[in-house]
Amino acid sequence: YLALGSNIRPEFYLPEAVRLLEGSGSVVGRSSVWQSKPVGDTNQADFLNAAVLLETELEAAEICLHVIPAIEQKLDRVRDPQNKNGPRTIDIDLVLFNGAQLQIEHRIIPDPEIPERVFLAVPLAELSPRYCVPGLERDLAQIANALQAKKDSRLMRCDDVVL
Repeated sequence: YLALGSNIRPEFYLPEAVRLLEGSGSVVGRSSVWQSKPVGDTNQADFLNAAVLLETELEAAEICLHVIPAIEQKLDRVRDPQNKNGPRTIDIDLVLFNGAQLQIEHRIIPDPEIPERVFLAVPLAELSPRYCVPGLERDLAQIANALQAKKDSRLMRCDDVVL
């Protein structure tokens, strides 16, 4: 499962990222696109977020270290070391992988922010509500429902953008 986010021309970059991911396997699940407020640097446009389920023969390390950086580079992702939560054309993260618990350089899988970030949990729950996140005692639907119940964690579905 991969999480995608963009707040610079997301109507172009999100579907294009999914199209490029097809080069590494088969995208067999696509969530709706959800609008969320930025985290950290709040002086920027809202983000559009989504999740996809990619079936692939590739290992998690290959996806994290080669596939994702290549797609982000192709889609003009600029990383600002002074502002890791700044605006971006695309952000792609491998957040769940075959029920495994892994660490690949700085990336921890499952992503430890799933139970804290509504923009991660809701699209993932839309794809696989009963998926039990390794290391947690709850499935994605339970996590998403708990986050959506909080006043400051609202998402809006954005039907104008389709993956």
